[in-house]
Amino acid sequence: MKITLGFDVYGTLVDPSGMAKHLADELGAKAIAFADCWREKQLEYSFRRGLMGNYADFSICTSDALNFTCQRFKIAISSVRRTQLLALYQHLPRFDDVAPALRSLREEFRLFAFSNGKRSDIDAVLSNANILDFFEGIVTADDVRSFKPDPVVYTHARRATRAWSSPFWLVSSNPWDIIGARSAGLSAAWGSTVRREDL
Repeated sequence: MKITLGFDVYGTLVDPSGMAKHLADELGAKAIAFADCWREKQLEYSFRRGLMGNYADFSICTSDALNFTCQRFKIAISSVRRTQLLALYQHLPRFDDVAPALRSLREEFRLFAFSNGKRSDIDAVLSNANILDFFEGIVTADDVRSFKPDPVVYTHARRATRAWSSPFWLVSSNPWDIIGARSAGLSAAWGSTVRREDL
């Protein structure tokens, strides 16, 4: 039976810091810091909502994080520009090694995208990055109305991929995700360092 690999999306397959290029005209040298703060707050808000049991989908966390970051950087943006930036979040660039890695793995392993994002958003992100077809399916935390690293989300991934009796590995470049998966009893591999012989 094939091993199942669940790939985190944001920060592992696609790069949230890629938003900096869309902010360069407005922010100049501060664009990278803005994009990094936006990402940090997006995660913080999802963690807090998961802990409080006060769920709102990941796109809401992304939107709230944008509001916070604009205030932090004292940037006023119009509602039209705000909508545009949130739409551009579905066009994040994939990392250079992603397509070759997925291509080399898909014959031997079952590949799934495994994300905190909404299914429609992840479908769009992967499609726009031209990597959707590498995956057998998408597993989203939205199905259980919580967020990684809640153990419920990792259990859901095993159930959704029908990998109860076969190995399931999370592949992520986010330290908190690796720790969360291992705490929940899953195997986990660090980002693009995953090797066949390790699985």
